[in-house]
Amino acid sequence: MEFKANRVDEANVEITATLSKDLIEKNLDKVAQQAAKTMNIQGFRKGKVPVAVVKQRYADKLLEDAQVEAVRKVLNEGLKQLDIKNSDLIGEPSITKFDKKDNGSVEIEISVACKPQIDLGDYKSLVPAVKDIEVGIEKIDARLTEIASSSAPLEKISRKRAVKDGDYAVIDFEGFVDNVAFEGGKAEKYPLHIGSGSFIPGFEEQVIGMKYEEEKDVVVTFPKEYQAKDLAGKEAIFKVTLHEIQEKAAPELNDEFAQKMLPNEKDVTIDTLREKIKEQMVAQDKATYYREEVKPTFLEALVEKINFALPKTVVEQEVNFALNNKIRTMSEEEINELKEDASKVEKIREELKSDATNSVKATFIIDALAKAESVDVTDQEVTQVLYFEALQMGQNPQNVIKQYQEAGYLPAIKMSMIEEKVTSKLFDEKLGK
Repeated sequence: MEFKANRVDEANVEITATLSKDLIEKNLDKVAQQAAKTMNIQGFRKGKVPVAVVKQRYADKLLEDAQVEAVRKVLNEGLKQLDIKNSDLIGEPSITKFDKKDNGSVEIEISVACKPQIDLGDYKSLVPAVKDIEVGIEKIDARLTEIASSSAPLEKISRKRAVKDGDYAVIDFEGFVDNVAFEGGKAEKYPLHIGSGSFIPGFEEQVIGMKYEEEKDVVVTFPKEYQAKDLAGKEAIFKVTLHEIQEKAAPELNDEFAQKMLPNEKDVTIDTLREKIKEQMVAQDKATYYREEVKPTFLEALVEKINFALPKTVVEQEVNFALNNKIRTMSEEEINELKEDASKVEKIREELKSDATNSVKATFIIDALAKAESVDVTDQEVTQVLYFEALQMGQNPQNVIKQYQEAGYLPAIKMSMIEEKVTSKLFDEKLGK
């Protein structure tokens, strides 16, 4: 067997070989003999099936298995010759050439991606200037008032007037499609928050201006993507009666309110609550500032200054991913043009390659930074984040986690969390915190 292993650079290996006809036939005999020991073929006892019969019945499959066995041997010998361990590999090796010759031999080429060797150098010197985050008392009190207002009870307004935006209109309603009442379209004394967008588009706007005990037909059209398919896209008439208007009671910002907000803490005052709110707001603003301003500048500097070989197959995968995303945004006419002219696809791939390369490079750099800074994120931390996000969205946490798991998104989420954690650590150090 002619065979050559070549390390193109630190991240890429190419192995070429010519599989002789004799080698493939030898493997074919071996595979057929193993299969004969376990096959059930009518007319023969298990384990006593003649090899010739096995070859005759399963020729194509056995030949394929024999070729795979030969390729596997070439790969293993190539990695051994270059002293590359399985732990050094990224993803599965790719067969970039499999050329069958007239004499029965096969010429193959295998591309192998290896973990790049990264010298981070003085990476901390690349961290940009970081400003401290301050939140003024006006913003804190505005947030405090917002929290108090959201938890305040509803009260009937002191004087009768027409409904306006922001009111809670207490209404009876019943919906009809084609003069027939539909399920789930009826309620009594329902406090509808006008302007919340919680009802069908156009409904709340038509309630504005109604007066006490007024009856009105509200005409709306269900969205085409409405969850109830039998109502989607249809016009409906809601018979609405307004009973009263309510508004949130003016919140009292005192120690008693603070104690309700922080029931598990002792000696709570309104200033304690203000300090808690300040901490939350600073943390939120800082996270946004780090993510949107500091991190992009830092990653750009890292990608520019730190050079190392990238696995070609990983870059190609990133280009393909970007290409697929771009195609999803194209019109049918544009897609047909690409089908008719392959050169246009290659042109787009070339345009996407630079950003794809930088994205892959940044990912490897972040991984190296995490190791250098001893930063890690456990699977349990990933699950906890998804769990609380699902609760906030009103979704079932177990179902959400399962969906992400089945879609294969968990590794990407974990990598994103590691990125946030390690960059935040470096930025905090720069700030002196």
